Amino acid sequence: MKLGINGLGRIGKLSLWHHVGRKYFPEIVVNTGREIGRNLEDLAATIDRDSTYGRLGNYLYGYKGGRVIENLNEAEGTLTVNGVPVRILRSARNPKDIAWKENDVRLVVDTTGAFTDPTAPADAQWGSFRGHLAAGAEKVLLSAPFKIAAQGLNMPEDAVTTVMGINDEDYLPSQHCLISAASCTTTCLSYMMKPLLDQIGAENFLSASMVTVHAATGSQKVLDAMPKAGAKDLRKNRSILNNIILTTTGAAKALALVIPEMKDIGFMAESVRIPTSTGSLIILVVNLQDDFDDPLKRAKINAIYKDYADTSAYLEYSDEQNVSSDIIGMPFAAAIIEGTETHTRTAAIRVNLSKMKGCGDDIIQVPVTQAVIYGWYDNELGSYTNMLGDRTVSIAEQMV
Repeated sequence: MKLGINGLGRIGKLSLWHHVGRKYFPEIVVNTGREIGRNLEDLAATIDRDSTYGRLGNYLYGYKGGRVIENLNEAEGTLTVNGVPVRILRSARNPKDIAWKENDVRLVVDTTGAFTDPTAPADAQWGSFRGHLAAGAEKVLLSAPFKIAAQGLNMPEDAVTTVMGINDEDYLPSQHCLISAASCTTTCLSYMMKPLLDQIGAENFLSASMVTVHAATGSQKVLDAMPKAGAKDLRKNRSILNNIILTTTGAAKALALVIPEMKDIGFMAESVRIPTSTGSLIILVVNLQDDFDDPLKRAKINAIYKDYADTSAYLEYSDEQNVSSDIIGMPFAAAIIEGTETHTRTAAIRVNLSKMKGCGDDIIQVPVTQAVIYGWYDNELGSYTNMLGDRTVSIAEQMV
């Protein structure tokens, strides 16, 4: 089976790195939708070099790494990358016009971030995610959360959101052809919440919140720029090189799609962008109804994560004192729990029942524990792209 990749931005290029190293797919077809540089040699140089992760050969083979891109054919738009044949399509940007059928591509990963609405019709004027199906693909995987533009529309029955290792069973091969792999932040967050929910129980959660201290993304500006007409958030046009920038995240909404218990928990999610190329951090705060006689302490919280990490391929627990660069490239780690920084505090919360309907005038004391947990993630290659690669292979394995 051939793999199609739409887009050669951060996640697109790193997905190509992942799959030419893994070699599950015997051939890869990449759609760039336009010419890159002056010729195919320029495109090959773009694939080969990365400011964050170095050279492709060194990524694959360490200090013995050398040139792994060969056999460039400008006329055919073909090359081999680490021995894997790769064809580059450079003419169509609209998904419905991409030559997937002509190239026998049945499975596509869309990494452009431009097509995220699963309800948009295949023939939408500016293109749509569903257009890949019209172009011949049978399954399309999105490297971002779904975003339904029109209010009042529900998620289509043929679309599903999954995080690898969390809710794989929600994907039904006979029903779903549009699959979202959520986001890097939702992936990390799900691995921070799932162990707690399993061991403590959703009924004991009073509230939860998170802040992601997130590396820069390609949508941000290198230098200050004028905002587009009608823009509401002027901070998005400020230089990421010089600023800490407050922004938003859809992690809370997406999390409820992969962990349904979250729908009953008051949850808030915020995001702060910082001037680093990758390596991000989630600060998770949970408030739990507890027990005076045996309250949750730091050791218990850490033990929950340690036990989960022993059986999960995607959760890491660390007692080391890490900084963000330490976790860059760490393979298949959705979240790396920073155990040295887990904090808890249990206190008696006074509740005045007179302010509650149907209650008396008594005041009761409720034991509440607040826990603060830190989770690192490489929002590009190490955490997200590698797990996206696993999701891609798992879908391919279930295709007839």
